[in-house]
Amino acid sequence: MVTSPHEASHRIFQDRPELLAPVFRILGVPLPAKAAVEVLTADVTEIRPLERRVDSVLRIAPPDGVGGFLLAIEAQGRRDPDKAVSWAYYLSYLKAKYACPALLLVVCQDKATAGWASGPFRLGPEGWAALSLHPLVLGPANVPVITDSEVAGRDLPLATFSAMTHGRDRNAPAILEALARALETADPEAVAYYSELLEIGTGHTPARDTWRDLMPRTYFPGRGTLIEETYLEGEASGRLEERAQLVLRVLGNRGIGVGDEVRERVVGCGDLDTLGQWLDLAFRVERAEEIFGGAGAGGEGECEGEGEGGPRRSEVVPQDGVVRVPVPLAASRA
Repeated sequence: MVTSPHEASHRIFQDRPELLAPVFRILGVPLPAKAAVEVLTADVTEIRPLERRVDSVLRIAPPDGVGGFLLAIEAQGRRDPDKAVSWAYYLSYLKAKYACPALLLVVCQDKATAGWASGPFRLGPEGWAALSLHPLVLGPANVPVITDSEVAGRDLPLATFSAMTHGRDRNAPAILEALARALETADPEAVAYYSELLEIGTGHTPARDTWRDLMPRTYFPGRGTLIEETYLEGEASGRLEERAQLVLRVLGNRGIGVGDEVRERVVGCGDLDTLGQWLDLAFRVERAEEIFGGAGAGGEGECEGEGEGGPRRSEVVPQDGVVRVPVPLAASRA
């Protein structure tokens, strides 16, 4: 199962391909100038019922069409003795499918895993390497520590990637503070994207708590981030208010007087189901108070959340479970 930090570590390359320029400089790999970046399908399954999936695959295409290559990106959180075989398969499959050279980039957030992932991995009988695998690796040893807000502001993708990579480092608070200051002057879409990506990318670490304090600002749905929690609370409050006003409007349109006590109780209700019952009753009661359980009400009309502690707003999730914040992607997809 893909973890949140796992996804964030490779997803940033899809969403912000400009990160490739500084990353390739770090790795010492030439990157064609003004190259177009295309996100390809990560599915490398053949006809046989054995699913194989790379984390991310990008196609790097120079303007003149000469010297392009594929980049398979894998986020790796620990040593895995079976990975070398999988990685070799990915590269061979991509080369065969697209008739284009392929490189493997492994992204790690701890030095031990990064050291292991750099290989080389020799596949074949002992003493005879039929195939040798040499991944490119990004990890704490070669990703720069960015603690200057001006430097972070000049390259937000790299600064964010640096914060995710060094999230367990003693320098993490300084890196996060620099990035938070840099985002103060960024456009709202960039703030929404980077703040939540980093909250996901730092996982269950003290760095995540630090970031939540620095950036109380959804891009990735269903992950329980502070942005998403705030969004859903606002969405729930809006639905409750809308239904409460509908109850009062129906009563008013029918010529039934609504006193202050009834109005306050309806507006203060924090349960959508109860408000729905009151709305149904509002079409047939003779007095406004009857929606709460008087004659002809058909129930006690107790609103969940009333009583001690005041009204409670129940959580409401959009019907499809997806929270949408429009953030344009810089890369094309295939």
